[in-house]
Amino acid sequence: MLFYLTTHKRHWVKLTKVPLFLKSEHFATARTLPVALGRYAVDSGGFSELQRHGRWTRTPQQYIGDLRRIWEHVGPFDWAAPQDWMCEDAIIHGGTIGGQRFVGTHLSVGEHQRRTVANYLDLRSLAPALPIVPVLQGRTLADYERCVSLYDRAGVDLAREPTVGLGSVCRLQSTREGAAIVTAMAAHGLKLHGFGFKTLGLERVGHLLASADSAAWSYHARRRPPLADHPHKNCANCLPYALRWRSRVLDALPTWQQPALDAA
Repeated sequence: MLFYLTTHKRHWVKLTKVPLFLKSEHFATARTLPVALGRYAVDSGGFSELQRHGRWTRTPQQYIGDLRRIWEHVGPFDWAAPQDWMCEDAIIHGGTIGGQRFVGTHLSVGEHQRRTVANYLDLRSLAPALPIVPVLQGRTLADYERCVSLYDRAGVDLAREPTVGLGSVCRLQSTREGAAIVTAMAAHGLKLHGFGFKTLGLERVGHLLASADSAAWSYHARRRPPLADHPHKNCANCLPYALRWRSRVLDALPTWQQPALDAA
């Protein structure tokens, strides 16, 4: 399993060879872009877009323009997520959850899935040379099976794709339902990427994933004193803390499940 460290600090790509996961918007707003030292992948920022606006405010053409600029100036990325539509209840129905306000799309899970597949096809048509990956979305196991079928009917053989994102599972990852979804999707022979996976989820189903990412280090750092000799209030934006957290998470996994050395 390849484990990406999720960060909002774009300049980290020039500071570490540890695989990083960054939102495209963090690059899109920059005048100058850092050159990547190691591997990285690009998130479309869909959760934030749908949370704030209930829709995508960037067109596929604009997103492809951002990705091409990132590829040219930062360096080739492993892959980029499409402008997919998450299926969490808060994203669909809206409201205030955990102090965060969600506008709500007020669409069905099925419509979110249809739009996710359609956007992937649009992006692949606009930029066939860019490594944009398909993403599965859903709420229940039956939903995810239906999403697999939608790709199949669109002529996309997911088993042949080098990476298939598994969306909307981060809040279910440590539950039986979440484990059942990951297990069923892996049984299709898919090389899955788990978005936003935390320690419990990795312990339970990490062996079924080809890769995963997590920003949980920042949450942990905000609730702890800073590292010794660090002048800031906490280490929520601190690369040394993030790297130590990542090492602890990976060291805690069973040895047969840990990433290869070149992914460290």
